[in-house]
Parts: sequence; structure tokens; C-alpha cells
Amino acid sequence: MSNFQSDFLNILTDRGFIHQTSDAQGIDALARAGKVVAYVGYDCTAPSLHIGHLLSIMMLHWLQKSGAGKPIALMGGGTTRIGDPSGKDETRVMRTIEEIDANKDSIKKVFARFLAFGDGPKDAAMLDNAEWLAPLNYIEFLRDVGRHFSVNRMLTMDSAKLRLEREQELSFIEFNYMLLQAYDFVALARRFGCNLQMGGSDQWGNIVTGVDLGRRMGLEHQLYALTCPLLTTASGAKMGKTASGAVWLNEAQLSAYDYWQYWRNTEDADVGRFLKLFTLLPLDEIAKLAALGGAEINEAKKVLATEATALIHGRENAEAAALTAKQTFEQGATAAGLPTVTINLADLKATVGLLSQFVEAGLVASTSEARRQIKSGGLKVNDTVVIDEKAKLSEADLTPDGVIKLSLGKKKHVLLKPA
Repeated sequence: MSNFQSDFLNILTDRGFIHQTSDAQGIDALARAGKVVAYVGYDCTAPSLHIGHLLSIMMLHWLQKSGAGKPIALMGGGTTRIGDPSGKDETRVMRTIEEIDANKDSIKKVFARFLAFGDGPKDAAMLDNAEWLAPLNYIEFLRDVGRHFSVNRMLTMDSAKLRLEREQELSFIEFNYMLLQAYDFVALARRFGCNLQMGGSDQWGNIVTGVDLGRRMGLEHQLYALTCPLLTTASGAKMGKTASGAVWLNEAQLSAYDYWQYWRNTEDADVGRFLKLFTLLPLDEIAKLAALGGAEINEAKKVLATEATALIHGRENAEAAALTAKQTFEQGATAAGLPTVTINLADLKATVGLLSQFVEAGLVASTSEARRQIKSGGLKVNDTVVIDEKAKLSEADLTPDGVIKLSLGKKKHVLLKPA
């Protein structure tokens, strides 16, 4: 157990959230007094956040839950126009203002499941840095803010250093990102009394630059930094990535069933750690689940999957996903809760190529991959292994439930439903 005075830092420590802090005792004192005003920034580069963002969202949740202060979810309506070079090997694609606004509106939805918003001193707030970044006068910004930055020091930051060491281009517009993120911290401190910025460990350089900028610009109160680890699985794989892409939080990008399946497939060695980080279960209950061995660890994985899914998609959808998985894998049924892709009935009556339907269903990336899967026995139609790459699907393949079940391996299934 940790030895902090505040519930907030004790919770974060015991659950494995803390990677670095600029001044743990200073943060602890603020948290104990209920005076933390902490923010995390989220750039609007896609219509959904992914599970890589979940650690920082959970930190905001525990901040509010512990009574330590006020959480701020900062939408990067301004910084997304620039693009964060941190952890990237090449310049991000420049998005239009319309795309950024649409993404911003879409990713906002997830926060209501973790934070209680309102006008009270400890109610969560959602802000947009375009409010103060978009109107900036560039010359004034250089004079007032830019003069506090050392290019020599900026070049030592990982976001710039790694690009230069690899002789990869770092655009001037990206080079400005560090200035804008640091200025966000100062703007939030002046406007809302913000005193703590949290984020992933890859943001450490940007965050402490904001702490330093606050001091240089004469802020009356101290600023603090706290980062969480960038998680990898026990086998070393980066969290949040699968063969088919990112593990998105919005259901429009990833179904509740597929989200449940992601957590169900957790490696044995990661179950206890992920239960601490991605569920709200009490630590003593987590300890019992993590202690399960042999085949019983699968029951712990199901609990992890259901609890993690309930946080994002709601308890009803999580339990429905668990039931669908049970019917599909344990009872051999064609469960109605599986992800569904619509197919034109007229096309099905005329027959359609089987390979293209696996691609359309998102089970494989290309027909070439589908052919490779067929050679290894990896594709099934209605639980029957596909052996002919020239096979066609027709109305005769519909099950009594009126669907066609396509499967990749044992764990990925999609229903084709005619319309």
C-alpha cells in the first residue's frame, strides 16, 4: 500500500497509474485539501478515442471520485490543427476545421460515463483550447510566450530528437506544438485555477515545459505534472492495437461485442493489472480474481471484459456481449448479438463472391489475405471450414435465423444479414 495522505494519489499508486510526477508531495497536499484542478488534453484526430486514452480518462475519474478536486477534459480544437509530433515517425495528416469539429463532437460522448459535469467547484468541465488558441496574434504570441522557449532545449525533447536522429522530417508547424500545449496549461491556470496536467508518459516533455512556462510567465500558483505509463501487454505488444486496427471507444467505430472480445482475449499475466486499471472493482476483489489459476483464469477474463465494457457501453450492452460470446463459443449458437453487416438480398440471390464478403465484413483486409486464411483453414461459413477460394454465397446459405455467419478463426465472427 502507498503512503500518501490523499485518497487520490493512494488510489492511483495502488492501481498502477503513476509513472512520473514533478512533485508528488505537492500534488498530495493539494489533493488532501480538495484543491486539485487537473486537466488532460485530447486532440481530435479521429471520430473516437481509443483505449490508449483510457488511462488518463480513468485518472480524471478517480480525481473526482476521491474528492480531490475538479477534472477538466480539454478538447484540442486548436492543437489538432497543428498536430502533435510525439511518438510519430512522420507528419500527421492535416485535417480541415470541419473534420476537427466533427471529430470533437463525436469523442465528447464517452466522458459522460466517467465524469459528473456541472457548475460546482468539483464538477467536471469540458473545454476547447481553440477558444484561446484560435484568436492568438502570432507576433504577440512570439513576444509574450515564444521568448521563454529555448530551441536548444526543444531539440532535446523526444518528440523532436527521435525524428532528427532518424533523419525524418519535422515540420515547422509541428515544432510549434510544444509551445501551444505549454500555453494551454498557462491559459487554464489563469482562467480556471488549473494546477495539474496529466497525460501519458510520452507527454512528459510537453507537460513539464508547461510547468516551466507558468513559472517564467509569473503565475501566482505552482503548476504540477503527473503521467501514467504507456502500457504494453506481458508479451511486449502495444496496448490498444489489433490486427484490424485500433480498439475504439465509440460503438460507431467498434461494437460492444468486439470491445468485450478484446478484453476477453487478455493474456493471463495481464489480468490482475488490467482489472486495477480498467475497472472500478475493489482491490480485494481484484486480488481474488488475479489469484485464479489454470482454466479458472478465463472466468477472471470474462469479469474483466464485462466490467471494462460496462464502463464504456453500459452494463446492459456488456452483459449482452457476454451472453453472445457464451452462446457462440460454449453453446455453438448463431447468436443474434454478433456484429452484423448488411448485404443486398438481390445480390445474394444472384450469388456473390465469398472472398469479397469476408473483406466487406472486416474480417480480413484483402482477398489475398482471405486466400491465405483458406489455405490454413482459418475461414468458416456457418461454422463450416471454407476450402474453395472460388466459392459463392447464395440465398441457400442463410441459416434458419435468416443470416450467414462468417468466421475468422475461433473468436472473430460477423453475421451477414440480407436487406
